[in-house]
Amino acid sequence: MFFKIGKLLISLLDSIKEFGTFIIFQLSLIPLFFTNVRFNLIIKEIYIIGFGTVGVISLTAFFTGMVEAIQLYSGFHQFGVEGFMGYTIFISITKELGPVFGTLMVISRAVSSMSAEIGTMRVTEQIDAIETLALNSKEIIIIPKIIATIISLPILVIIFDFIGNYSAYIVSTNILGINPITYESIILQNLLLSDIYSGLIKAVVFGYVIASIGTYMGYITNGGAKGVGLFTTKAVVYSAVSVFMLNYLISSVFLMIGW
Repeated sequence: MFFKIGKLLISLLDSIKEFGTFIIFQLSLIPLFFTNVRFNLIIKEIYIIGFGTVGVISLTAFFTGMVEAIQLYSGFHQFGVEGFMGYTIFISITKELGPVFGTLMVISRAVSSMSAEIGTMRVTEQIDAIETLALNSKEIIIIPKIIATIISLPILVIIFDFIGNYSAYIVSTNILGINPITYESIILQNLLLSDIYSGLIKAVVFGYVIASIGTYMGYITNGGAKGVGLFTTKAVVYSAVSVFMLNYLISSVFLMIGW
């Protein structure tokens, strides 16, 4: 029993060490990537990751805002403070729901795709062929996806924030009967700049982490077609769990510094 537990822990620590080395190595490659000017690869990945996810982001944000307005109304109405719903909805979407839900949509739409793509290239020996030509496979395949995700995710979160808050505003004022002037004035009176950019900081961090996990899982894929499916599933699960863990840690840091 102790042997099995120890073997599992050692395997886990080895995996964490390998992934940490992978992330650090990617950071060192980013300046080299821009030196070689491969902006066409970044633009291509931004189109795939960013533009390709706008639809599902917009739909998710639209219904999230409406549901939050309905759920909060039932609680605020009991105390007769429906007018304060606006600010509560605004900060909950911009600081938490926008970054987290937006990242989860990118994971399901883009990270799974990039992991499967790189995994297929690995099992079909396309990556080996690139390295045989004395080219850096990570610089060509992985770095553009990481940079594109870091750029795309904050923009997607902004779209999520706008649509989510707008749909909540429409439901609150047109269906629930809340005064629109009161709704807007409470937000403007209490809004802080940190309420907006704290969510964008989270998006940048989430973007780097999920792209690193997705590309890493694809890069170490083995076992043929079955392995591609297995490692793609791992990429999605690990990315989602990492987002929730990082969200708590970052939110705790923001709380300590007064954001």
